[in-house]
Amino acid sequence: MSGVRRVLGVGAVAAAVVAAGVAWWLRGPGPTAFAEGPTVALADYRGTNPTGVPAALAQASLVERGEYLARAADCMVCHTAKGGKEFAGGLAFALPFGTLYSTNITPDKDTGIGGYSNQDFLNALHRGVRKDGARLYPAMSYTSYTYMTDADALAIKAYLFSLPPVRATPPANTLGFPFNQRWAMGFWSAVFNADTRFEPNTAKSPEWNRGAYLAEALAHCGECHTPRNIAFAMDNRAKFAGAVTGGWRAFNISSDSSTGVGAWREEELVSYLSTGHAAGRGTASGPMGEAVDHSFSRMAPEDIRAMVVYLKSVPAVASSDLPAAPAPAAPASHKEGGGAALAQGKKIFEGACASCHGWTGESPVSPFATITGSWAVNDPAATNVAQIVISGTARHTPQGVLSMPAFGKIYSDTEIAAVANYVTARFGAKGAQLTEKDIVSLRKQAAE
Repeated sequence: MSGVRRVLGVGAVAAAVVAAGVAWWLRGPGPTAFAEGPTVALADYRGTNPTGVPAALAQASLVERGEYLARAADCMVCHTAKGGKEFAGGLAFALPFGTLYSTNITPDKDTGIGGYSNQDFLNALHRGVRKDGARLYPAMSYTSYTYMTDADALAIKAYLFSLPPVRATPPANTLGFPFNQRWAMGFWSAVFNADTRFEPNTAKSPEWNRGAYLAEALAHCGECHTPRNIAFAMDNRAKFAGAVTGGWRAFNISSDSSTGVGAWREEELVSYLSTGHAAGRGTASGPMGEAVDHSFSRMAPEDIRAMVVYLKSVPAVASSDLPAAPAPAAPASHKEGGGAALAQGKKIFEGACASCHGWTGESPVSPFATITGSWAVNDPAATNVAQIVISGTARHTPQGVLSMPAFGKIYSDTEIAAVANYVTARFGAKGAQLTEKDIVSLRKQAAE
């Protein structure tokens, strides 16, 4: 028996070693591990402090500083249901295994976070643990917020606690087994949540470090733009290479010159983040449009530029499913052909789209409505084109708000697929092949 026990013991140790190795490999590198140079604890950094608020707000009150940081972290968008009160929760996150609803983060003591102490708030933001000890799902971006300093986190808390309390309980989550077992998130967090604060890189400029802190700890860019591994954690081996999130494509924002932002000039990236538009590159819509409206457009110009400096330093990762270069402007006269499917799409485009977007893709109305050269029409999957047709979009332009109406209730799924296929075939590098079933799936993924 002793020999059997030894064999079983050795087997258990071996299994544990293998499991630890797999976990270590899945966890992968940290978000800034690609950058050469040593990192130090913030207290030991001798450069300009990259955390906190911009210089213009350095002497502002704690609540004012927290308001800026909460906007940079885009808290309101995820914690506000469509048509609901701000920060009161209830926004739906449609996942393959059920639906999650965001929580109420107003200071209501019964249904919100009014009873949270400072430590309770830090536990939630850094570790994904609620006041009652239950684990949060990583739809809450605590694996990014964990890099936020305590001071910045508590400034956000001070701002949230300055808001009117709203008594509101979100709908119950509809996750199926085993995903509805919150306790299991403890094991997930042990592997995938670093639970550590931002450490500046002493070999990089203060501007780079500020950009890194903003992009990683606050704006949590990787949560949408970095692919997920089999455990649904960010895979930083393909950092910022793009992913489909909530039924929308978050495009490649690595420094790849063909399918990322490597060929973008800094001013183009600054314009895109600040206004949601860059000439010849496209106009933000969907979740990115919301991020621009509620977060990036309200940030200090120097902070936007710092983020751009950081983004341009991220190693290039090519997107194999995207064309190497955008298609040129389409001819003014439409070439017939392509069968009945494209003919149907053309008819819809002619009736609903051409007056604003033009037959060449160069808008006669506003540069914000120009689609030639945009990421969306050059995606052969037509994910965002279809979603924009379904839900519409709006952008704040120098001439005022430019809106595209939602056609999701006007056209059938077959018609939406047809116009998306037509738009990508005429204005993009390769036409999509969407079907009615694809549109049904996209609607479900983006359901609120």
